[in-house]
Amino acid sequence: MAAHRLLRLPKPCSALRLLCMLKTVADLALSQEVYAPHSIRMEGDLTLGGLFPVHARGLPGEPCGDIKKENGIHRLEAMMYALDQINSDDELLPNITLGARVLDTCSRDTYALEQSLTFVQALIQKDTSDVRCTNGEPPVFVKPEKVVGVIGASASSVSIMVANILRLFQIPQISYASTAPELSDDRRYDFFSRVVPPDSFQAQAMVDIVKAMGWNYVSTVASEGSYGEKGVEAFMQISRESGGICIAQSLKIPHDRKQADFDKIIQQLLSTSNARAIIIFASDEDIRGILNATKRADQVGHFLWIGSDSWGAKSSPIHQLEDAAVGAVTILPKRATIAGFDAYFTSRTLENNRRNVWFAEYWEENFNCKLMSSSKKEDTSRKCTGQERIGTDSKYEQEGKVQFVIDAVYAMAHALHNMQKELCPDTSGVCPEMDQAGGKKLLKYIRNVSFNGSAGTPVTFNRNGDAPGRYDLFQYQMNNSSTPGYKVIGQWMDTLQLNIEDMQWPNGETGIPISVCNLPCKTGERKKMVKGMPCCWHCELCDGYQYQYDETTCKLCPYNMRPNGNRTGCQPIPIVKLEWHSPWAVIPVFLAMLGIIATIFVMATFIRYNDTPIVRASGRELSYVLLTGIFLCYIITFLMIAKPDVGICSFRRIFLGLGMCISYAALLTKTNRIYRIFEEGKKSVTPPRLISPTSQLAITSSLISVQLLGVFIWFGVDPPNIVIDYDEQKTMNPSQARGMLKCDITDLQIICSLGYSILLMVTCTVYAIKTRGVPENFNEAKPIGFTMYTTCIVWLAFIPIFFGTAQSAEKLYIQTTTLTISMNLSASVALGMLYMPKVYVIIFHPELNVQKRKRSFKAVVTAATMSTRLSHKPSDRPNGEAKTELCENVDPNSECHHASPPPAHFQNTEMWEGYAVFGFHFVHKSNIHVHPTRSEFSGFLSSDICLNLMAHKSLFLVDFEKRHYKKQFIKLLICVMKKRKND
Repeated sequence: MAAHRLLRLPKPCSALRLLCMLKTVADLALSQEVYAPHSIRMEGDLTLGGLFPVHARGLPGEPCGDIKKENGIHRLEAMMYALDQINSDDELLPNITLGARVLDTCSRDTYALEQSLTFVQALIQKDTSDVRCTNGEPPVFVKPEKVVGVIGASASSVSIMVANILRLFQIPQISYASTAPELSDDRRYDFFSRVVPPDSFQAQAMVDIVKAMGWNYVSTVASEGSYGEKGVEAFMQISRESGGICIAQSLKIPHDRKQADFDKIIQQLLSTSNARAIIIFASDEDIRGILNATKRADQVGHFLWIGSDSWGAKSSPIHQLEDAAVGAVTILPKRATIAGFDAYFTSRTLENNRRNVWFAEYWEENFNCKLMSSSKKEDTSRKCTGQERIGTDSKYEQEGKVQFVIDAVYAMAHALHNMQKELCPDTSGVCPEMDQAGGKKLLKYIRNVSFNGSAGTPVTFNRNGDAPGRYDLFQYQMNNSSTPGYKVIGQWMDTLQLNIEDMQWPNGETGIPISVCNLPCKTGERKKMVKGMPCCWHCELCDGYQYQYDETTCKLCPYNMRPNGNRTGCQPIPIVKLEWHSPWAVIPVFLAMLGIIATIFVMATFIRYNDTPIVRASGRELSYVLLTGIFLCYIITFLMIAKPDVGICSFRRIFLGLGMCISYAALLTKTNRIYRIFEEGKKSVTPPRLISPTSQLAITSSLISVQLLGVFIWFGVDPPNIVIDYDEQKTMNPSQARGMLKCDITDLQIICSLGYSILLMVTCTVYAIKTRGVPENFNEAKPIGFTMYTTCIVWLAFIPIFFGTAQSAEKLYIQTTTLTISMNLSASVALGMLYMPKVYVIIFHPELNVQKRKRSFKAVVTAATMSTRLSHKPSDRPNGEAKTELCENVDPNSECHHASPPPAHFQNTEMWEGYAVFGFHFVHKSNIHVHPTRSEFSGFLSSDICLNLMAHKSLFLVDFEKRHYKKQFIKLLICVMKKRKND
């Protein structure tokens, strides 16, 4: 390496030893100039190194470009100013003067690395054993100044490069502007410290700003290098950890960028136009390139810039590009304008600032003039007079990092001061212990310093060498009501304090612009996230019975609830029941009320005319039982519609099938009695058993008891209860959902409860069919038959309707109405066909309600059956009919004729109930007419009825109920047979 080259002479030096020494020093100086052709040297007891971006990056093939007035000269002069202040301070480092060796990094990390070798020359051990002057004597070397610490660099990429070599020689380094999070790694950059907070704090502040704006979809742009790339990386990491922010694109500006590169970046950003917010970690030149590309693309005002501290509140990145920067939010470590520096810098002239080797170049650039004909400035021909004044003849504004440069110098000075006090307690100035202490010891004092900086804020370092995070937030505003420029809109000190009301936006937007991938979903809609992009989604409505549980989830409401109007929660499903005013209830109730009135009327009529022939002939006992069943069939309508509770449900179970059971049990007993009587009459003259009224009541009661037994078993197995059925009316539209309050009775249980009654009904119908041929003069078989046929039709229609509506939303209403109407119709058919004709005769034709018109199903004469066996065809009879005559044209001397009154024990009318009187006579010898008398009688009611029947003074009386048979019956049959034989 050239820095390590020593002059090697083949022969010893002559007497001209002094000349040899001077030549060696000259060669060494020349050697050093290779690395630092332009540098500032300030003599002192202790020397501090300085690295500043005095020039911008040069074009390809050239290390340096144009001079940087603010970032370079301002910061460099800030170090000079701080050294002057410290050296003039009697309390800080007394009797010790700080010197400096300041180098230009030219904003390039590799070039800065070469320059930084100057700082380590004094620490490199040189082997001079084989070096001789021309006279043979060893050379005399000028030992370079020892740099105890370095202030800088500015760019993070430069600081990282320099830190790698400085740590090898244990030289502490304090940066005034490098904020890359990578530099917080105390294992790799253990000798690096900084008075500015790292970008991790800056990135956190930027994340907080984005969230405060309500933005969740942003892009990032970074200059290639540690500062830009690491800053964006920190932002992305923190945004991922905190959540709620998605990166649309992360773009990088290359080192050797061209205009086309910036145009391409803008087009890429426009491809995700919803991501209007752009996080930018870039150098001044790259910021200008981006803004220029925005103008070329005619997208001024579209992007919402959030700039890092490299943008800060500087005017250079936006010079002549102000319209493209309107609304940009920038961040800058909290700072203050140092009034002393302003006075110092504005007083600098070419005469009093010769120590700054770059000041003449700055002068030309600042005042746009030339100092000499050989000047590199070619865009002007104006000559500099040297009388120009900074701030008077040119615009001046203190650069943002000046405060931190001063604080960095003072931090090094305080560390050296504390070190000197501890190592040299009895010595003023630098003692040998301090001189030999080394950089590692000095680093310990640097990390422990604590003092108030130039802005009055504390200057401290954490264990990683980072300063606490304190930022000012700016926004570039330009409108008619205020002067264009950066306005403070808040600050960040661990937490964000942002004055949103003070912010202004491009294109006159009054509200905060939007930078989101998708607009928020409406209430009741969930976000269906796009894979790999958690901030992008599609909105889906929570349908059916779902509600919006959170932003991304729809959940089903509980069984008894439905979503509210905006689907943000659930609400109870309304509970309904069959109301009295409902059309489904009005019709059954109306029919039931008519039926109840009619039933009560019939029952009252029968009670009123209880002893008349028609009532007695109807079988009073079973008639009252049948009317009771009909009444209960009507009553069940009101129980089925009433509001369910345990009591109502209990009565429903009891009376649901009981009314029909009572009705059909009574009808079945009647039809069975008639059937048995006539079937028995065909076989023998012996009447069947159990046909008396008491027997009939007993049979009916036993049939009813089966129904009651089943109901009581049902009560024991499944006690009555009420339930709320939410399935029945759980419609597709939740707003129409209803919970049905009803008894805990299933469809199957209803059918089972009615099943026994239906069985009785079917059985009764079978008997009605079998007895359809019985002469109507003897029984009610035909009205009962018509009743049962009609009832079967009603219930055959009921079953498909009842089960066919099981899936209907109106199931409860339809089934309840169908059931009650079917029961009402069944009761009405029985009431109308069996009792209304009798009531009609009783009320409107009382003349027919006499003995001869009395009919009864309690007694049937066996002779009626025999008449079908013994009589001829109707055609053989006079006038084609079976003529009945009582004692008309009868030969009184006939063998079989005899007239006698009824026996004495039958004279009482009451005792004749249940009996039938039959008379027989002969019209012609050749023709025997065996016929019943014109009518059946329940009693011997009229003396004008001829009872002088043929058959040996015989009157045949049959008591079927008591199985009492008269001997006259046998005599009558013998007489009839003899007469037929004789004829």
